[in-house]
Amino acid sequence: MTLPVPTISDARDALRRGDFSARELTDACLAEIEAAAPLNAFTTVAAERAREMADAADRARAAGQNGDLLGIPLGVKDLFCTEGVRSQAASRILEGFVPPYESTVTAKLWDAGAVMLGKLNMDEFAMGSSTESSVYGPCISPWRRSGDATPIVPGGSSGGSAAAVAAGLCLGATATDTGGSIRQPAAFCGVTGIKPTYGRCSRWGIVAYASSLDQAGPVARSVRDVAILLRHMAGHDPKDSTSAQIDVPDFEAALTGDLRGKRIGLPAEYAEGLGEETAALWHKGAKMLRDAGAEVVEIRLPHTKYALPAYYIIAPAEASSNLARYDGVRYGHRARLDQGDGIVEMYEKSRAEGFGPEVRRRVMVGTYVLSAGYYDAYYLRAQKVRTLIRRDFEAAFGMVDAILTPVSPGPAFGLGEVTGDPVQMYLQDVFSVTLNLAGLPGVAVPAGLSANGLPLGLQLIGKPWGEAELLNAAHALEARAGFDARPRRWW
Repeated sequence: MTLPVPTISDARDALRRGDFSARELTDACLAEIEAAAPLNAFTTVAAERAREMADAADRARAAGQNGDLLGIPLGVKDLFCTEGVRSQAASRILEGFVPPYESTVTAKLWDAGAVMLGKLNMDEFAMGSSTESSVYGPCISPWRRSGDATPIVPGGSSGGSAAAVAAGLCLGATATDTGGSIRQPAAFCGVTGIKPTYGRCSRWGIVAYASSLDQAGPVARSVRDVAILLRHMAGHDPKDSTSAQIDVPDFEAALTGDLRGKRIGLPAEYAEGLGEETAALWHKGAKMLRDAGAEVVEIRLPHTKYALPAYYIIAPAEASSNLARYDGVRYGHRARLDQGDGIVEMYEKSRAEGFGPEVRRRVMVGTYVLSAGYYDAYYLRAQKVRTLIRRDFEAAFGMVDAILTPVSPGPAFGLGEVTGDPVQMYLQDVFSVTLNLAGLPGVAVPAGLSANGLPLGLQLIGKPWGEAELLNAAHALEARAGFDARPRRWW
């Protein structure tokens, strides 16, 4: 049996009709995962557990249950702790770590009847924009440039999530977004991803990178699919002090596609540094939203140009604090010591061996900006800039209902083409970090192909806790973009 359905909503309906069983669907996904080994999207395949969960879903359906996710096979980013299944944030420092507990987000999905296929590749500790910093080796996008066999990156840090969904290995996936790590890989791989409002989804059981920026969200093939997933991932969690006590609406029910009476903003500042193709697609997207009934107006977000430097002070500072717990003492990698070495040498050697180059770079930057004499000059000033960025959005949302922007400056790049230039890699996040600094929701929607045949996406930004309205705008954009391209199977 080949994978019979491309979307969660179609699979849900087919399972309800009895067209196939959850076990058959799961076996089809496992076969696709095995065939797609060259992508390196899945780092751990939990085949036995997946079949057990699928069988349980079939029994539940036979007993009269009929949930949206009952029997739907999903992939899980390696940042989420999954009980009894290796979870090491794509880092050697967590080598062999098997959690004795389940993250809140994944527990919610399993309670809804979803099936866990396994763990997905990512940048080490979610630090990267290409999934090239993984201890498992780079993930490869299922896409190729036209007439070119150069391996393409899937984006990052949730590159494994986006690549797996794009290649049809799973129907949806969990992901996290600290500075664009859901939206950028979704755009690079021609799928849909949403970063919810900060606090919408629990962070408990998710390996922390930057605690004031991290937020979990879904990646799937369509806006409807991410709406279904987000409804089951979101909700207050008493184990997470940053989790908001706000009701979770039925996001799928909000997908009318009608934008009459709505105003969409185009920030002038986002035009800087855009490639020609991305700029043309942006303006085409604005026309699509007008066709859906919205009024499109130009707005200003004057502090946008300071967002990237502020982000790359705040995020490494929080990372240096969060990653201090990985010392080789209690779990994970411990270096072999020489005679006479003490505990300090154990810390130093274990961390030097366990952390990759990008993680070491950010930990050192973070430690520097938090050090005596530099805290006020860098970290405190960056937090003030963050406040100004948040105020820019507050003023803009006094005039508009949503904001349309590019996701990244251009399409995906080839493996190794940007790796040696950290600044160029960081610039991939120039249009996405503002949302994390302001705590706003944002969704990436595939909207076209570049001249060399790679996906291009557009980003819609919404008001705090306005995911329902945001997803409806994305649904309207998706319908008019009509993106139905799929990668050619080369693996």
